[in-house]
Amino acid sequence: MGVRLRRLREERGLTQVALARLLEISPSYLNQIEQNQRPLTVPVLLRISAALGVNVQRFSDDDEARLVADLRETLGGMAEPVALAEVRELAANMPAVARALLTLDRRWREAEERADALAARLGEDRGAAPFAAPMPYEEVRDFFYARHNHVAELDDLAERLFEAWMLQPGRTADGLAARLAQVHGVRVVRDEPDGEGGGGTEGREDEGAPLRAFDPVARVLRLSPLLEPGQQAFQLATQLAFLEAGEQIDRLAAGAGFRSEQAGALARIGLANYFAGALVLPYRRFLEAAEGLRYDIDRLGRRFGVGFETVCHRLSTLQRPDARGVPFFFVRVDRAGNISKRQSATDFHFSRVGGTCPLWNVYEAFAQPGRILTQLASMPDGRTYLWIARSVTHGRGGYGEPEKRFAIGLGCDLHHAARLVYAKGLKLDDPEAPTPIGAGCKVCDRPASMRPREARYFMKRAW
Repeated sequence: MGVRLRRLREERGLTQVALARLLEISPSYLNQIEQNQRPLTVPVLLRISAALGVNVQRFSDDDEARLVADLRETLGGMAEPVALAEVRELAANMPAVARALLTLDRRWREAEERADALAARLGEDRGAAPFAAPMPYEEVRDFFYARHNHVAELDDLAERLFEAWMLQPGRTADGLAARLAQVHGVRVVRDEPDGEGGGGTEGREDEGAPLRAFDPVARVLRLSPLLEPGQQAFQLATQLAFLEAGEQIDRLAAGAGFRSEQAGALARIGLANYFAGALVLPYRRFLEAAEGLRYDIDRLGRRFGVGFETVCHRLSTLQRPDARGVPFFFVRVDRAGNISKRQSATDFHFSRVGGTCPLWNVYEAFAQPGRILTQLASMPDGRTYLWIARSVTHGRGGYGEPEKRFAIGLGCDLHHAARLVYAKGLKLDDPEAPTPIGAGCKVCDRPASMRPREARYFMKRAW
């Protein structure tokens, strides 16, 4: 905390004497805080917030924990292992240096991937490859990750519009369709898209036919008949995002400094989807219901007329500074371990450079379709999480049509677990209860969790 306070003081161009006067404490006391010899107490923290106009979240341990997790992943493959205590010291006292190391590591991996791709395409030996820009989806993922998966501008706007349009939870589709017709002159047609009016905005589910197709010339929005009422509401809200919140979405995407036009386009889609979720599930109403129902996902889904995945996704965004929900990590994986969705309001993350842990209960969900599974899981850094997992099916309808099955995972830190109905019957205070899992096999430092051959390989490297 002392380093953060000193950095904040230097950013504002204040001496210790000047800041001590603002905080109504002695310069020697302030000096002890900055040297981590005295704790940063709540009263002093509140004075800092009032005097300097900074969010107290700046002094939260969550950002430091995120940095520790990223550093452990980056440094995990070194020939000489770096002790966790040293990683924490680096993250706490030299965060700018830590972030610079992460940037260097990311650029190195990008160069390696570009070199591999060029060698495979040209059939030549790998040579020196220029630094490659990150993949567009990685830039967008990092954009949301840096915001703790909460976009305040869009969340606040969506909540105001929900009230202004007098929408009703669980029955928003008709109200949204009426808004499109009355204000924007858009007619909603719920049938199979016929492919006419190309060039419109489309919403797709994986590689299937469009779930939403907008013809801007004819002012017709076509929705697939495969959509459930809650899904229809989401697609209508997504279209309204471009019409009602287009300026805000463009400004947010333009201000993010994306390196490619493709990343900017993906960000706009992601922001429109965020707005849609916030409009169908307005912040305070949804948070109050979640707290009242102890975050029971099925009951929340019935109350708001949406599916399991939509509820989980929205729960991972409830981080408004003056009204925070449980900070969740949300993930969607397939049987092969591919992560198709990953959103985090907390510091938890799985490896970006390898598969996820096979001991994670998200994979067990495939063997028990439709059933909600719970798991207490401990990470190598000693932190423990409560995980909720269930499988979901995305089908196209009709005989012989293939279905895609995913597993949805929703996790939170153990100290939030008592607020969830899913903690019932779990031994939250038993240190032996959690299953030890890792960030991923490629960077795992738990030999007992690996297959024998992998364990021997990593032990041999360690020796």
